[in-house]
Amino acid sequence: MNRSITGHAPAIEFHNVSCRFVSPDGKATVALRDFSMSVAKGEFVAIVGPTGCGKSTTLSMITGLLKPTTGEVRVMGAPVDGIDPRIGFVFQADAVFPWRSVLDNVAAGPLYRGRSRSAAYKEADEWLRRVGLDKFGKHYPHQLSGGMRKRVALAQTFINKPEILLMDEPFSALDMQTRTLMQDELLQLWSGNAGSVVFVTHDLEEAIALADRVFVLTARPATLKKVYEIDLPRPRITSEIRYDPRFIEISRDIWHDLREEVQIG
Repeated sequence: MNRSITGHAPAIEFHNVSCRFVSPDGKATVALRDFSMSVAKGEFVAIVGPTGCGKSTTLSMITGLLKPTTGEVRVMGAPVDGIDPRIGFVFQADAVFPWRSVLDNVAAGPLYRGRSRSAAYKEADEWLRRVGLDKFGKHYPHQLSGGMRKRVALAQTFINKPEILLMDEPFSALDMQTRTLMQDELLQLWSGNAGSVVFVTHDLEEAIALADRVFVLTARPATLKKVYEIDLPRPRITSEIRYDPRFIEISRDIWHDLREEVQIG
């Protein structure tokens, strides 16, 4: 079951959204076409689709970095208007300051938002403890493994208590073992945060293991092909849930839809 709150406005809404890009030579490319999606408060949603279909474009429109050509995107019931401080973003690449220590990186968000230095660093210490890096606060990013840097990124994001968390293939560069550990870490942090998550991934198994619902996009120009309810019990351990017969059944069904679009793409 998902943790969405009934009777409240969705956290995120796309209403018949299309997005078109025009290149310098005047060539128009449609990334999204008549795309609609709704994400409830507290819900974990994953988006999958062929390479280049516009998955990341959806995240850019939620943040306000891109505006739809037609249609409307709403966050917490209001049209998107610029950068919203209630939204956190975790990228594929590590968004850390290489010249700052791990502790300084994690404290940067609260300091920027007006917290006192003592309060910001107290919170940063707590979040480093939560992600298992309390002994690495004085280290610098180049001294950490890929998985450890990703833990720093999660601490950087969750310390700001985002109501919406957008994730663009955040674990794709990690090896399989580290990736699985980070997926479980994310689920634990999310379960204590009660925020909404939109997770873009190429990995179908990752999407099913994490999400309440999986949105399958068509080949470009992307539109919504189908939504799958992931009726696997929570809490989940991602390394174990993959062997559940229901997981295998869902994976087979989604891949049937996704394979058609990959072949078209």
